[in-house]
Amino acid sequence: MAVEGHEVWLKDAAVFLVAAGVIVPALKLLRVSAVLGFLLAGLALGPFLLGGLVDRYPILSWVTISDPEAAAPFAELGVLFLLFLLGLELSFQRLWALRRAVFGAGGFQAALSAAAVGGACFFIGLTGPAALVIGLALALSSTAIVMQILSEEHRVATPTGRTALAVLLMQDILVAPILILVGFLARDADGGVGAALLEALIQGTIAIVVIVVLGRVVLQPAFRLVARVGGRDLMMAIILATVVAASLLTAEAGLSLALGAFLAGLLLGETEFKHQAEVDLEPFKGLLLGVFFTTVGISLDLGAVWQNAAVVLGGLVAMLIVKFIIVYLAARVFAGGNAVALEAAFLLAPAGEFAFVILAAATAGAVVDAQTATIVTAIAGLSMLLTPVMAGVGRRVGDALERRKTPDAGQPDTLEELVDLDGHVVIAGMGRVGRAIARVLETEGVEIVALDRNAERVKHVRKEGWAIYFGDASHPDILIRAGAEKAALFAVTADDPDKACAMVHAIRQLREDVPILARARDVEHGVQLRAAGASHVTPEAIEAALQMAGNALKSFGLPPEAVRDRLAQERDDEYARIERE
Repeated sequence: MAVEGHEVWLKDAAVFLVAAGVIVPALKLLRVSAVLGFLLAGLALGPFLLGGLVDRYPILSWVTISDPEAAAPFAELGVLFLLFLLGLELSFQRLWALRRAVFGAGGFQAALSAAAVGGACFFIGLTGPAALVIGLALALSSTAIVMQILSEEHRVATPTGRTALAVLLMQDILVAPILILVGFLARDADGGVGAALLEALIQGTIAIVVIVVLGRVVLQPAFRLVARVGGRDLMMAIILATVVAASLLTAEAGLSLALGAFLAGLLLGETEFKHQAEVDLEPFKGLLLGVFFTTVGISLDLGAVWQNAAVVLGGLVAMLIVKFIIVYLAARVFAGGNAVALEAAFLLAPAGEFAFVILAAATAGAVVDAQTATIVTAIAGLSMLLTPVMAGVGRRVGDALERRKTPDAGQPDTLEELVDLDGHVVIAGMGRVGRAIARVLETEGVEIVALDRNAERVKHVRKEGWAIYFGDASHPDILIRAGAEKAALFAVTADDPDKACAMVHAIRQLREDVPILARARDVEHGVQLRAAGASHVTPEAIEAALQMAGNALKSFGLPPEAVRDRLAQERDDEYARIERE
């Protein structure tokens, strides 16, 4: 018997939870990402597949979604959390460290891809606003899938990983402005695209300024108050209040709800509460986003897709080819060599999850009609399904090119052979700390070049298989021979405080923009390293003291979350002293 009355929403919630707890994890065993898992689940359980057979087989009503519209508010909430967490991840320091690749490769790729895809849509007869929105939606790639693939292969920190991350960061930055634009196009469907763009820019700038000012004045003090007097439950409450309040502010200004959530995340990401917010929201984000992507799958009209199969497949092939060429050119010019650019192109040619967010907003605002949105959504979804396959092909192509470039790859014998390295990490000081850093980075596929002034240590570490050389990293000539001009990062772990400062100073003289991580003995030494040019300083005395203090608090019976909050506050205060002094 079919489900009726008020129980429908409860039955649909149970179906969704079973899909989230059983079907999606089962698909992940087949290396299908959670995003695609929810899309496929929604497709299978929606009215265009199993749900369409309910009239013939009423028993299916118990295992399908009966009222997709009831999930819409929860799906919208999932989008807000997605944009909030996106803002948390986009720290200004991270963007600045990768600025050439982010704004060069990322900006070039996004602009050219949107222009090419949008121009093609306009050429085949779509309106200017619809073509523009579709071009922008398909220009974006899947941050969730690409970063998952790179993380599983321990390749996030490789040149290819950093290039992909830079392009994805730029695309993520563009999501909020695109949603603003869609909102204005929906409000002024008869107006020109240029006028909508200008109005979006002006209104968006005003909203950002207002929220940033309010955030600086109110947000951080409020979070500090809650951290002092409350526990994890109150912290969750103020996080949720921040997301909702910022979203309502932008909505009242005539902008999108998602923009407010994004700005709230961006502001909170610059405070000491960033990581706590990420941890607390992670499970809610996963479920709510699952609702959103399930509703996207439910809305896919398989009949319409089948009737337009030639258009869908043709559009899919054309989009992949166009984006592949553009990503390759962008990465080649701004970010890396031929192998890196080719692999990045394979990874980033498919569309991403934000295409569904943008298309849903555009369809709701009548900027894109439902049939066109269905076709474009199908193209985006199919391309995302191909991402793991294309990533595998890209890696094999990249590895083949690297082998041709260096057929006798092995550990170089002399520093003169290191000048051709690109994107590696130079570690100055290979004691216990240096080796620990090297081991962690090695798991992510990062190339390591180590320098040490202790000949006996060099001998032993070299036997362990590390590329380590005798040399003083405070001498510019040694640094140059270690490939300093193309290194992605430097880690200074030397025991001697004066020598460590000299090394940091020498590196900074050679490279003004490169990140330098430095180990300090205490706060005073940390201040000296910062003055010498270190980007990040880790005082070992502080970390040891915090570990001991944490164990002391646990012995008094404080709950783990309270210990974590106390230590986080103390750590932030100590590191702030280094920044101030």
